[in-house]
Amino acid sequence: MKIIKRNGTEVEFDRDKIANAIRKANASVSPVDQLPEYGIQKIAMSIEGKYANSKTPPTVENIQDEVIEQITEAGAHKLAHSYTVYRYEHELLRKANSTDARILTIVGGDNAEAKVENANKNPTIISTQRDYIAGEVSKDMSRRLLLPNEVTKAHDEGIIHFHDMDYFICHSTNCNLVNLDDILQNGTVISGTKIEKPHRFSTACNIATQVVAQVSSNQYGGQSMSLTHLAKFVNVSRQAIRKEVLAENEDTGIKMTEEQINKVVERRLRKEVRSGIQTIQYQVLTLLTTNGQAPFVTLWMYLNEAGEDKQLKADLAMCIEEVLLQRIEGVKNEAGAWITPSFPKLIYVLQEDNITPGSKYYALTELAAKCTAKRLVPDYVSEKVMRGLKIDENGNGNVYPPMGCRSFLTPYVDPETKKPKYYGRFNQGVVTINLPDVALSSGGDESVFWDIFEERLELCHRALRCRHERLKGTPSDVAPIVWQYGACARLEKGEPIDKLLYGNYSTISLGYCGLYECVKYMTGKSHTDEEAKPFALAVMKKMNDKCAEWRANENISYSLYGTPLESTTYKFAKCLRARFGDEWDKLADGRDYVTNSYHVNVREKINAFQKLKFEAEFQSLSPGGAISYVEVPNMQNNIQGVLSIMRFIYDNIQYAELNTKSDYCQVCGYDGEIKIVDDGGKLVWECPNCGNRDQRKMNVARRTCGYIGTQFWNQGRTEEIKDRVLHVAVES
Repeated sequence: MKIIKRNGTEVEFDRDKIANAIRKANASVSPVDQLPEYGIQKIAMSIEGKYANSKTPPTVENIQDEVIEQITEAGAHKLAHSYTVYRYEHELLRKANSTDARILTIVGGDNAEAKVENANKNPTIISTQRDYIAGEVSKDMSRRLLLPNEVTKAHDEGIIHFHDMDYFICHSTNCNLVNLDDILQNGTVISGTKIEKPHRFSTACNIATQVVAQVSSNQYGGQSMSLTHLAKFVNVSRQAIRKEVLAENEDTGIKMTEEQINKVVERRLRKEVRSGIQTIQYQVLTLLTTNGQAPFVTLWMYLNEAGEDKQLKADLAMCIEEVLLQRIEGVKNEAGAWITPSFPKLIYVLQEDNITPGSKYYALTELAAKCTAKRLVPDYVSEKVMRGLKIDENGNGNVYPPMGCRSFLTPYVDPETKKPKYYGRFNQGVVTINLPDVALSSGGDESVFWDIFEERLELCHRALRCRHERLKGTPSDVAPIVWQYGACARLEKGEPIDKLLYGNYSTISLGYCGLYECVKYMTGKSHTDEEAKPFALAVMKKMNDKCAEWRANENISYSLYGTPLESTTYKFAKCLRARFGDEWDKLADGRDYVTNSYHVNVREKINAFQKLKFEAEFQSLSPGGAISYVEVPNMQNNIQGVLSIMRFIYDNIQYAELNTKSDYCQVCGYDGEIKIVDDGGKLVWECPNCGNRDQRKMNVARRTCGYIGTQFWNQGRTEEIKDRVLHVAVES
């Protein structure tokens, strides 16, 4: 049995330490108020028995709470008081040095939380450790100096989650849509070096990867860039190659026909496009940003973004095809085996001329289906559905990428051009409300629920204002590539970014999670049940109404966001167990995770089309960001099945993905599904072919919460992955 110490390390549980602590407290009270030795042993053994079979290792705080409770139940009230005072005094002493202790465990590789904090960060490498060390310092100062006590207390208790507190000390933003078009067409400056408009597609791809790395190092969220902005340079290369071929003809005296010249040009052009796309894929995967991971970047592939320019649309189609072909191939791991990479995330937009068999670009869609079946991406946006949801002030529907995995901007019309503007915009930050905690705190009384909900939403509001106020007054000089040289803006040196924080230019997100558990506790049914669904919709309406109210009062674009919980799903579950005990265990069936956003619970049996149809209504109520998924078996021999799901997405839901598996065992070469097994109460990954359990000798790719994780997960998220039911039947 393990226990988690205050510095995050896991150690063996020692019953004698409980007994010794009670004996010390015994010595501080009169003999008549002391517990006898058998009473001390009884408490120590009782606590050991309670946690012996727990899936979640208890924390020191959990144990101490239990000690006080059992001393009180034994009638030794003065002893319980003495133990509480002793605990408080030692807590004050520890606080002075808690940050130091956590930093040392990170460097030593002993911090259990850091090992699984992010599924795309390797905590053993120096760059990640350096980021975590800086994060510990930032969190410490944010708690003591920058954030109100009510916010840090609610965060620690799992009532809300103040996202990315480890970056709060810096004046940095969350995620953005990189204005790559501005950068490539008008030039930029990177690390003091002027970069002019490129003259070849390959050069544009190189610049794009450098911009991605710079932006990632100057913010803490995801970013997206459009392949259309790069495709504009395909024809630039075509013309340059044509000049080269004509010059070669002249030099050699070999006279080719126009048709022959065109064939040579297009063949060389395709080679350059292939090389440029390969540069993006390998550069993104091999770059390490200042936060110790590959840049979290999404590549947007939308044919109609080319507008009426037929040449650009054809060149964009060529680029999309090359991206898909290279992703299907994958990348080689250190053993030389082809595996599924995590980034860049790919999004393919479904539209009228690529979704119907026989349509002009249907072959691209078939290729996308093959890529999804093998490598989990691309994900899919429906042009038709999105246009109906993203209506701007001119009354027009819009189609544009999310920032990273799912965060969507509010439609915005540039007051100068009167045209919609997407790129160069960003998110200010996220605070998430724990909906199951609201429900459990109400005891099931609906009137009490709405009162608590109101209070908690206002608490989130105050926390979000902390995000906003932290950014006010930020000079553009803190991140030149972002604010001065085109990624988001071209402000003057020293100019504050304040004007970009208001109106709908940037968003700020009220996140939420656990709608399923919240509704189940309040109604006794899943939110997929027709009787419970109205309550679920009322919860969503309440959150949207609050965002609208705050937006109207403050001219800040608050928006409701379906939070992609990763490590927080486990944190919230542990906090709910600590606060509500058996009530939470009964509600969660003993599980150690909270369901993401509005999603159908992963254990609920529902087919792919029912799930997407149901979640579409809730996705439309999360304008600040949301993504749905269906869990599928190996579909590489059922591409028509993938295409049928894609067609359903096009007709019914804005943004969705298919989750499959893509694994490789480096010990035996097995490339089927690596399984999750129970090892004495702890979930571990095991190759079913050779029994390998060494995570360093296997490649596992799983969709975590909108993007692909490859470094493994904490116990809560691992349990959630293990519990996922298929939404498409396995073919016999």
